Formats: sequence, C-alpha cells, structure tokens
Amino acid sequence: MGKIALEGLEFYAHHGYYDHERDQGNNFLVDVEIKTNFAKAALEDNLSETVDYESIYALVEEEMEHPSKLIEHVAERIAQNIIARFSVINKVKVSVSKLNPPIKGKCRLAKITVSKRR
Repeated sequence: MGKIALEGLEFYAHHGYYDHERDQGNNFLVDVEIKTNFAKAALEDNLSETVDYESIYALVEEEMEHPSKLIEHVAERIAQNIIARFSVINKVKVSVSKLNPPIKGKCRLAKITVSKRR
C-alpha cells in the first residue's frame, strides 16, 4: 500500500454561503491524499499500474467549477467522484480551504477535510 498526494492545488472559484461570495468568488486550496497499491507500477515503471495524478487534478478542477454554498459539499463531491472513478483506490482524503474567509477577524483560511474508504 502506498500514498499519492496532490497538495496545494489552487483555484479561483465561486463557493460560499452568501450570495456575494458566490458572485465575487474567492481563492481556494485543495489537497488530495490517495491510498492505493502501486507496487507493480514502482517495479515496472508503468503509469498504467497506478493512479495518474493528472487525472485526479482534472477531476478536482471540474468539481471546483460547480458553485456550492459549503466547502464541505465540494470536498464530499470530490472524494465521492475519486472513489467512484478509480477502482484501485482504497481510501481518499480531501481537504478544501477557503482563503481569507469572510469573518470578523483575521483568518488565513477555513479548512475542512473528508475521508472515504472503499
């Protein structure tokens, strides 16, 4: 079993509970961690024996383009789609962070994390 991670994927997207957040948009970070068996890929130097992280990025990018009120909903969609699309993945963990969330006070980011197992 091994881990594949994409960290700090940056997107400008239109997620937020308030109308003005979805209208104006904001900057978001997404982290994806995948548990899978890539021993054969490591031995044979063969991409088809592992999870192509370009495909994971494309899936995340596609989901980030669909506005949602809650980043919890965004992370859930991403995690569910990764598990559904890639049968070799045993576990996925997705974190979505909203940079400079609209709260009273200084806050660099608001972050949520969801995990799914096969």
